[in-house]
Amino acid sequence: MKSRTPFYALVAGLFIAGVVLIAIQRYGYDVPLLPGEHREIWEVEAQVHFEATGDPVLVSLAVPDQPAGYRRLSEHTVSPGYGASVVEPATGRRVEWSIRRAAGPQTLYYKARLLHGDTESTLPVPAAPAAPGMLVRDEAFRASAEQLLGEAYARSASPFSLARELARRLTQPPLGDHAHLLLSQAGHAEVLVDLLARAGVHATVVRGIYLRDGRRQQKLEAFVQVYDGDRAQFFNPRTGREGRPADLLLWEVHGAPVLDVVGGANSTLLFSMIKQYQPALEVSHTLQKADALLNFSIHSLPVEERAMFQNLLLIPVGALMVVLLRVFVGIRTAGTFMPVLIALAFMQTSLLAGVPLFILLISVGLWLRSYVSRLNLLLVSRVSAVIIAVVGLIGLFSVVSFHLGLNAGLKLMFFPMVIISWTIERMSILWEEEGPREVIVQTGGSLLTAVIAFLVMNNAIVKHVAFNFIGLQLVILSVVVAAGSYTGYRLLELRRFAGMREQLDVH
Repeated sequence: MKSRTPFYALVAGLFIAGVVLIAIQRYGYDVPLLPGEHREIWEVEAQVHFEATGDPVLVSLAVPDQPAGYRRLSEHTVSPGYGASVVEPATGRRVEWSIRRAAGPQTLYYKARLLHGDTESTLPVPAAPAAPGMLVRDEAFRASAEQLLGEAYARSASPFSLARELARRLTQPPLGDHAHLLLSQAGHAEVLVDLLARAGVHATVVRGIYLRDGRRQQKLEAFVQVYDGDRAQFFNPRTGREGRPADLLLWEVHGAPVLDVVGGANSTLLFSMIKQYQPALEVSHTLQKADALLNFSIHSLPVEERAMFQNLLLIPVGALMVVLLRVFVGIRTAGTFMPVLIALAFMQTSLLAGVPLFILLISVGLWLRSYVSRLNLLLVSRVSAVIIAVVGLIGLFSVVSFHLGLNAGLKLMFFPMVIISWTIERMSILWEEEGPREVIVQTGGSLLTAVIAFLVMNNAIVKHVAFNFIGLQLVILSVVVAAGSYTGYRLLELRRFAGMREQLDVH
């Protein structure tokens, strides 16, 4: 007996490949599963102001790459007369502006569009703790630091609990003399990191801004990221609150200077921001354009070709419906592909206009075919004559309906003429061999299948998923291949056992 393992492997391979492609597009490129979804987009602008001294100027600004909770869609700089480039040293991405000579007030702009989502990024863990004693100014400062650290250390059991105790002593009133002395020398974040370094705890200062719609002239705020092995905890050193707020955009996470200006003085860095909502599909296309592999996808085609593929990619969905209805339900149709094409025609004509037009076209075509059969023509000539007659009928019906004010008749041109002609030829032969009953059964089955396929294919969610998730084609192919091996009873065949069931009920 021949093994079925290769068949099952083929079906499973197609299905898994399709699901993987769908998952990549959904989670890798944020393709929405439903049409009409929108995404929250933030446009953040950084403004660098300084006074140039007349010497060569080099300005270096730290910029985010993929900040936690956000994804960068695009970025650009506005710097008239300056050369600008993005560099990526070990301390993170930076924008560098340079000019041979500048004097007077200068303003440079960096703009980024960020997608707000649930993406996360792990902040870098320092290779070693920060060097203790960096903020020591005198013996009194050192003594206050050791005293405050000793009190917090005795009430802690881990790096996180130690950071929590230190933050509480530096923020909650009433502040002690030791806290006042330390904070008089440096900011909350720098003091907290220095105290943790004295205890051998990995910590670093990170800087971010709260995203508030329409805010202008905002400044970066300092926060502390504390590490305990592979784990990390976020602290607000001014409030002692743990955890990263959802609306906080981390701008610099490596502990490096945010802004460095050579050849200028009195530099300031201010931020403005605005929130917008953009269709999720447009955001996804932006992400896909940045990927070289997906530049060869359907989305890279011109709009006209993409509109054509939008209908073509629905054909497998219609084919799946034909397979399910014929293999499992047992509906008989005039051919396999004809109901799918008729369903596509219904998408252009609408169902209410398409069904009567289809019945009218087939009825008149069968009458004309009965006349042509009397001429005893060869098959090729007979089919060609039917095609010509169908074209003539479409033209005639369109002209008549136009003059009668019936716009539905103008949509007859969307019906596939060759398929209609072959259907008329097949039905006429079937009429002669099997009788009118079989013609009615197969024509009705084809029409019913086309209507069901149309209802599925015309669904907005199905159209969206079929066009935007190319992996769906592989999933449909795997289902069609699997259905091809079905050899059981069809639903409509079960009526043959109705008599047996009645007998069993009697007994």
